Amino acid sequence: MAELGSKGVTAGKIAINVQKKLTRAQEKVLQKLGKADETKDEQFEQCVQNFNKQLSEGTRLQKDLRTYLASVKAMHEASKKLTECLQEVYEPDWPGRDDTNKIAENNDLLWTDFHQKLVDQALLTMDTYLGQFPDIKSRIAKRGRKLVDYDSARHHFEALQTAKKKDETKIAKAEEELVKAQKVFEEMNVDLQEELPSLWNSRVGFYVNTFQSIAGLEENFHKEMSKLNQNLHDVLLGLDKQYSGNAFPVKAQPSDSTPAKANKSPSPPPDGSPITSPETKTVNHDLEPSTLEAPGASIPKSPSQLRKGPPVPPPPKVTPSKEIKQENIISLFDDNFVPEISVTTPSQPAEAAHAGAEAAGSEAAAGAEPSKTETDSGSSSLPAVVVETFPATVNGTVEGGTSSERADMPPGFLFKVQAMHDYTATDSDELQLKAGDVVLVIPFENPEEQDEGWLMGVKESDWIQRKELDQCRGVFPENFTERVQ
Repeated sequence: MAELGSKGVTAGKIAINVQKKLTRAQEKVLQKLGKADETKDEQFEQCVQNFNKQLSEGTRLQKDLRTYLASVKAMHEASKKLTECLQEVYEPDWPGRDDTNKIAENNDLLWTDFHQKLVDQALLTMDTYLGQFPDIKSRIAKRGRKLVDYDSARHHFEALQTAKKKDETKIAKAEEELVKAQKVFEEMNVDLQEELPSLWNSRVGFYVNTFQSIAGLEENFHKEMSKLNQNLHDVLLGLDKQYSGNAFPVKAQPSDSTPAKANKSPSPPPDGSPITSPETKTVNHDLEPSTLEAPGASIPKSPSQLRKGPPVPPPPKVTPSKEIKQENIISLFDDNFVPEISVTTPSQPAEAAHAGAEAAGSEAAAGAEPSKTETDSGSSSLPAVVVETFPATVNGTVEGGTSSERADMPPGFLFKVQAMHDYTATDSDELQLKAGDVVLVIPFENPEEQDEGWLMGVKESDWIQRKELDQCRGVFPENFTERVQ
């Protein structure tokens, strides 16, 4: 029977607790919907906000302090291993052997004492400080529940009083419950109203004591550690004086990995192809006199100082060239030499310019030895040079050409080149080239931005597909290409 009674009591308590929870939930819903007023205490709410802030700051400080202690312990282990290494390498016959052992022992004791004092004076104090927060936090939550019970009892009592049909028995019981709920709430509220402000003000003294303890411990630790380091320095200085003749100074070795070239210039192909300058762009592969001096001479590099040279392309395949037989060479000074004069039209500017250059070279050769030609040829004379006027050219392109020739070309088109080697772009403003790509060369928008040995252009395939010059154009090394038009 006793067991049944105890079970009945337990079931009755459970039922009462469930009923309380339902009543509180109903009261909260009515308050949120605005159908029931809520008792508010702004001063207490401010104290609760301060409490939550103080708890958050204290929890963070505790976490950071534990991290600091873990770092001190790790530093202790590292220092201990370092001193052990010194003891191992310090030979027994060296002076100061016993002093180094004593210094290592004192170093270990100093680290241990520093860590332990930090735990006692900082960490344990922090744990005690934060230990009072959970109880107060639970009491704040309980006070909130009792406030809801008080509001619920008050509303129930008011509803019975304003009812049309009054029941004095229910009104008396409701009034009794209201007085009881009010008493419980006010007791808890008064206690918290006194404790929360006091706890909030205590944070200042706690922070001061904690950080003063840490600072003082660090100061004493570093003072003692500096004494040990000075003693170790004196011991090693005595060892150095005794064995000064065996000292080996450490000198900095020159590094071979540092590149000597800081300039950014296009690198020439390994087959010795020259890098043309802006003054000789009419023929891309005319060799400079300096490149013909000796086979072992260094390959000339571009004078550009703003761009780094692209990777060296693979050497081209060697193709056999036809040898010119002696009998196929026509001498200009033989009596039976008959020049072939071809008439060109303005629509053939490139061929005319090339023919004009050959004619000028022949005229210069003929003028170098006038007396010899007159004596050898007798009455015969050189053919008259026919001077023809061709349209003006800039960088090998005809300025006065018809507009139909450039209808499909980008604005400012100069000439075409073809990539002889693959080139990997190193900057966002460079073109990615594959051997055989045709590039339409255009002038720079700002001539001062042009680096020597580099050209601006757009790949012909990109221009035909997109017709968007701003998105397709880029710079590329001139010595990786060959003039085709």
